[in-house]
Amino acid sequence: MSSDILVNLYIFVLATFLGLEVIRRVSPLLHTPLMSLTNAISAITVVGSMVIAGKQETTLSTVLGTVAVTASMINIVGGYLITYRMLAMFKKREPKKMP
Repeated sequence: MSSDILVNLYIFVLATFLGLEVIRRVSPLLHTPLMSLTNAISAITVVGSMVIAGKQETTLSTVLGTVAVTASMINIVGGYLITYRMLAMFKKREPKKMP
C-alpha cells in the first residue's frame, strides 16, 4: 500500500475514535440515540473534510472539502437546535396568574 492510503486510513480511524468519544461524553438525557449518532457521523465528516480542504492538492478538492465542512457543521448545529427544542417541550410551564 502506498503511504497516501495509509495516511488517509490513519486519519479516518482517528476521526472515528474522536466521534465516538464526543458521543460518549454527552449525557444520554440530552440526546436521543439517533441524534447522537447523526452528530458523530457529522463530526467524522468534519474532520475528514478539513483534512481534504487543508491539503489543497487541487482547486476542486479544496472547494469540495470546504463545502463538506460547511454542510457538516450546518448538520451538527441543526441537530443541537432540534435537541434543544425537544427538551424545551418537556419543561414545566408556570401557570398563568389571574390579575
